[in-house]
Amino acid sequence: MTVPDTSASVVRLEGPWTHRDVAANGARFHIAEAGDGPLVLLLHGFPQFWWSWRHQLTALADAGFRAVAMDLRGVGGSDRTPRGYDPANLALDVTGVIRSLGEPDAALVGHDLGGYLAWTAAVMRPKLVRRLAVCSMPHPRRWRSAMVADARQSAASSHIWGFQRPWIPERRLTADDGALVGELIREWSGPRPPEEGALAAYRRAMCIPSTAHCSVEPYRWLVRSLARPDGIQFNRRMKRPVRVPTLHLHGSLDPVMRTRSAAGSGEYVEAPYRWRLFDGLGHFPHEEDPAAFSNELINWLKDPEPDR
Repeated sequence: MTVPDTSASVVRLEGPWTHRDVAANGARFHIAEAGDGPLVLLLHGFPQFWWSWRHQLTALADAGFRAVAMDLRGVGGSDRTPRGYDPANLALDVTGVIRSLGEPDAALVGHDLGGYLAWTAAVMRPKLVRRLAVCSMPHPRRWRSAMVADARQSAASSHIWGFQRPWIPERRLTADDGALVGELIREWSGPRPPEEGALAAYRRAMCIPSTAHCSVEPYRWLVRSLARPDGIQFNRRMKRPVRVPTLHLHGSLDPVMRTRSAAGSGEYVEAPYRWRLFDGLGHFPHEEDPAAFSNELINWLKDPEPDR
């Protein structure tokens, strides 16, 4: 199922970037791009769409990179398919977009669910990932162990358990013009949440038909597969180490993903690994303090010796 044309005005927000669609992994994906140079592919998290990277798109373009923010499968301007929301397939969406853009590789930058997929893509298709930057999300194996064994992390991510109910999460996300989306982002942010205009954009995007359902489907797979053969196989697959320079970013006040859960992901990286904790920021550092986030990211991308 494709996105109705009426969603274009909601998703294709104007700015110093261009919008277009690319085909990858059997679906169509909406992207916003700016600048020329080495490709940096930006992957949003829940409950957002490409717009969460608006600040980084311009900063990266000004710094000499080709910055591309994509809408994940089922979100924003990308196709809402009836299936394909497991992390392995979603990661193939990401690497397929890299190929469709005509690039040999990309630096992947992922937040929240996008960070989970960035970790996964770096393991599954290492030749297509030049560098890896992950924000507000531990390595998939760390995520799994924290959700299962850490009661505090399990409580912090209670929304994920709530997503396992049929239809109720979708109805709650779209009720009152997506009011819950704004509430969640404000609750998960530090003292400087995204501006009201951004929250309104996220609310409108969640109300595009089928978006709420597609947004929670990846989390349903993550939980329901914990004891299933496909989930166990995926977890074993993630034992393969990441072998590209990795930047791990986290907000010290993140109430959704505890710092303790994210820290330690470097044990799965056999390459230069840099941990950066943003003091006083919550779950959305790239929006709460976009200048500090962009500076950290760009300096690391340009550093020829990122292990220093």
